[in-house]
Amino acid sequence: MKNIMVPEEMDYAPQMPLKATPIAVIGAGGIVRDAHLPAYRKAGWVIAGICDPLPEKAEALALEFNIPRVFTDIDAMVQAMPAGTVYDIAVPAAALPGVLSRLPQKSVVMMQKPMGENIAEAEEIVRICREKGFTAAVNFQMRFIPAVQLAKKVVENGLIGELHDMEIRMNIYHPWHLWEFLFGIPRMEMLYHSIHYMDMIRYFFGDPAKVYAKTLKHPKMMQLASTRSVILMEYDDIIRAFVNTNHGHEFGLKYQDSFIKLEGTKGAIRTTLGMNLDYPSGVPDTFEYAVLEPGKSPEWKTVALNGTWFPDAFTGSMANLLCYAEGSAPVLVNSIDSAWRTMQLVEAAYLSSDQGGTTIPYSPMR
Repeated sequence: MKNIMVPEEMDYAPQMPLKATPIAVIGAGGIVRDAHLPAYRKAGWVIAGICDPLPEKAEALALEFNIPRVFTDIDAMVQAMPAGTVYDIAVPAAALPGVLSRLPQKSVVMMQKPMGENIAEAEEIVRICREKGFTAAVNFQMRFIPAVQLAKKVVENGLIGELHDMEIRMNIYHPWHLWEFLFGIPRMEMLYHSIHYMDMIRYFFGDPAKVYAKTLKHPKMMQLASTRSVILMEYDDIIRAFVNTNHGHEFGLKYQDSFIKLEGTKGAIRTTLGMNLDYPSGVPDTFEYAVLEPGKSPEWKTVALNGTWFPDAFTGSMANLLCYAEGSAPVLVNSIDSAWRTMQLVEAAYLSSDQGGTTIPYSPMR
């Protein structure tokens, strides 16, 4: 009989690389400042250089995180970096092909999601990575949130039985003004935000057969292509998996939601992703679970987590790439092949949203 541990006993810390590898960061925006660099500093990794076309941005981060070299040109950075440098790219998605084409053959590369702004750009990115022999990953770091890693362990150990239901709900107020490049682009919410949740559902259930989706504007955020989405994945007649996002809930924290709920035949899990609440300050992530026991009322238990989304998920994602590149990990969790499947799912979601629902054949009563 399989020995099932309780969540409090499970080890869900990421595997760390055996050897030190220099990292070069391309991009000096908010996500690098708030997540990438704090994660790498916490892990004790060496940042060999940082590059951004705006030198004042790169210089400010170099000063804050003790980075020895600052560049405004990618070619100059590549020439100065030692052999074996890992390139961490955090630029707008449309800029990824141009950046990748300037990196050395056989490079190890981490790209911030999404993998392009549409399926054609995603295909071009895959082509470049394959032609140049990259070991490449896309930073779907939500897979490595400590609460998500623990949930994955719980599911794999059978503690909640057969997983059949996954709900991801975000009813929040998001400060989109922090990312100016998002204004005016044709695709926004599903491509830049809900893509994380669609990818996470794939992480637990695999690829769905179909997707139903609708993404919408907000009357107070009309400069953005969309800020609210409902996305339903179709697997079979048992599994229910969906995403419900609203980034315009400006009525205080009382009724804001940011959670993932998983239900199995024997139990359930609910995690709070605190970073989305009062972003970018955030609140702590939480993990609760309940297991059905004969003759007892369900009891929800809380597990103290060993980290949070920012910065620990970014540590986990990069650690997996470093371990895979050095040969100590057998699987690259966020490989470009997996990212390609997520981009295909997002493309299908936009097609579903554009094509609309089934017309109701209204007619007079007979």
